[in-house]
Amino acid sequence: MSGRSNSFVVVANRLPVDLETAADGTREWKASPGGLVTALSPVLEEHQGCWVGWPGVADEAPEPFTTDNGVLLHPVRLTNEDFEAFYEGFSNATLWPLYHDLIVTPIYNRDWWDTYREVNLRFANEVAAVAAENATVWVQDYQLQLVPGILRQLRPDLTIGFFLHIPFPSPDLFRQLPWREELVRGLLDANLIGFHLESNARNFLELARTQGLTVEGEVSTREVTAHIVTNSGHSVGVGAFPISIAASEFAEGGDTGDVAQLRAELGNPAHVILGVDRLDYTKGILQRLTAFEELLETGALNPEKVTFVQLATPSRERIDHYRATRSKVEEAVGRINGRFGRLGAPVVHYQHSSVPKDVLRRYYRLADIMLVTPFKDGMNLVAKEYVASHSDGSGALVLSEFAGAAAELTQANLCNPFDIESIKRALLSAVKALEESPETMRERMTAMNQQVRQHDIALWSQSFLGALDQEQA
Repeated sequence: MSGRSNSFVVVANRLPVDLETAADGTREWKASPGGLVTALSPVLEEHQGCWVGWPGVADEAPEPFTTDNGVLLHPVRLTNEDFEAFYEGFSNATLWPLYHDLIVTPIYNRDWWDTYREVNLRFANEVAAVAAENATVWVQDYQLQLVPGILRQLRPDLTIGFFLHIPFPSPDLFRQLPWREELVRGLLDANLIGFHLESNARNFLELARTQGLTVEGEVSTREVTAHIVTNSGHSVGVGAFPISIAASEFAEGGDTGDVAQLRAELGNPAHVILGVDRLDYTKGILQRLTAFEELLETGALNPEKVTFVQLATPSRERIDHYRATRSKVEEAVGRINGRFGRLGAPVVHYQHSSVPKDVLRRYYRLADIMLVTPFKDGMNLVAKEYVASHSDGSGALVLSEFAGAAAELTQANLCNPFDIESIKRALLSAVKALEESPETMRERMTAMNQQVRQHDIALWSQSFLGALDQEQA
C-alpha cells in the first residue's frame, strides 16, 4: 500500500490525524482538517500523493491508510524517548528559542542532537520508501531540517523543497548552534528553500556567505531570484513565500444571532478585545494583559464598558518555560479580575483549552479589537483569520511589528510588544478610532481583508510548488 507509487510527498513532523476514543472505549484514527491540509490536498489528490508524519501519540501509530480524498497517510512511529529528546528537547528547547531571537536561552544538549539526527533519518527513510521515481518531496519546518540532505543521499532522483514555518535568525545568533554546519548542509541539499519573509531569506543567504559559499542574485517574494551554489556545484533556490489561510472559511456567515448571544453572555460590553494564541512564551500574552491592566488603572479604559477575552491553547506543557508562562498569565488574569471585575462579571475572560473552529470563528466576528502581540512570529495566522472574518470592514487589529503578518497587514495598529507603553498606545488608539473615526477604520480593515483574500493559502502552495518546478527544470 505504501510502495514507491507516490509522485508527490509531503513530510512534516505531524500527520494530520487524531486518535479519537469513543464512549465504549474503542479508539479510531481519523484524518483531521487544518490549513496546511487544505492547501496541499488538491496537489496530493491530483498526484496520488502521500503525507508522511508522526501521528501525535508516542509509541503508537496506525497502519498507513487512505483518506476519503484518496491521500495516503503514512505514519512515522516515535517512542516516548524520541518525543522527549527530538521534539520537546532539540526542536523546542534548542531550535525554537534560537530561531526566535533568544527570547529564552536555548539549551545545547548533545544527546538531544543525536536523537534529532536519528529521527530525521527515520523520516527520510520512510519518505524514500514511498516516493515514486523522480517524485517531488516537500519537507516542512524546523523539526526536519536534516531530511533534505539525507534524502539526497538515499534518493538523488527526487526533487526536494523545504519550507521553514518559523523565523530564521541572523547569522550572529545562528552561529551559536554547535551543529550549525551539519544543519545547513542538510538544508542545502534541497532544490528550493522557502521562508515567510524576505528578511528571513536574507539572513540565510548571509549565513551562506559567512561559510564561504557563492550567493547569486537577491531575494524576492513568490519567485526565486536568489541561489546558493554549494562546494559540490549544486544550486539551491532561496525565496520568500508568505503563508496564509483559507480565507473563505472565515468569511462572514449567517450566524449574527450567535455572535449577539455571545456578546450578551459577556455582559454586552461596548468593546470586546480578543487574544487567541498557543500558550507560548513568544506570544507576549503577559505583556498585553499588563497593558490592559494599566489602561484600566489610569481610567483610560472603563471596566464597565470593555471586556478582554483571552483564549489560550495548551502548548508543550512539560517544558519549564511554558509552565512558567502559564503560571504568570493566570496570575495576571486573577489579579486584574480581583481589582477591576465584579462577582459574576469578570473583566478578563480566560480559557486554557482548545477551541473548536466554529466557536473560534464566532469569537473573531464578535471581537471589536484583536490584540496580537508576539515578540517574534514567522507569520501569525490568527491575525489573518481575524481580518478574514471581517469582510464588512468592522473591527480593528492591534499587531506586533515583529509578527511576519505585519509586512502584509500594514493598515493594522502596529506596536512594539517589548514596550508596554507602545501596546497601550496602539490599543487605546484602536478603541478611540472605532468610536470617533469608524469610516477610516472600516477602510483600513477592508484593505486588509482584500489582502488576505487575494493572497490566500492556495496562492502560497501554488507559488512555492511552481518555483520548485522551475528549479527542477
